[in-house]
Amino acid sequence: SYQRFASCYRCFYKLQPEMTRSIYDQFVSQLQASVKEEIREVKEEGNLDMLFNSLDKIVEEAKNQEEPAWRPSGVPEDDIRSAMVPYLLKHRSYLCKVLKEKEELNRKVAQSVLTGRNRIAELQQLIEARKHTWQ
Repeated sequence: SYQRFASCYRCFYKLQPEMTRSIYDQFVSQLQASVKEEIREVKEEGNLDMLFNSLDKIVEEAKNQEEPAWRPSGVPEDDIRSAMVPYLLKHRSYLCKVLKEKEELNRKVAQSVLTGRNRIAELQQLIEARKHTWQ
């Protein structure tokens, strides 16, 4: 504030209060310009505009979520378990589905093999019967 500035330069303020006010105004305007320039340079160097835009997008997407965002509990084992259990359950159900499909395929192949063996046995009997008939 101007009062704090004036108290720092009390002697000068007592001699020329108008000049002190003018110096204060110039100091504040140059300080504001300098800070704005620094912020602009930091934004350019770090590509912050793009990062801020992506952050805004994330915030907008989060507004549509009904459940609260995940927060760590402070117990690493519980945190890992809470993150991994849903994934592992989903993977387990996928593996069960694949297992059922493979078992069904194996059942069909086994049935096909049995049918083929029966057909081979029938053909062998037919060959044997024709062989006896021919002899």
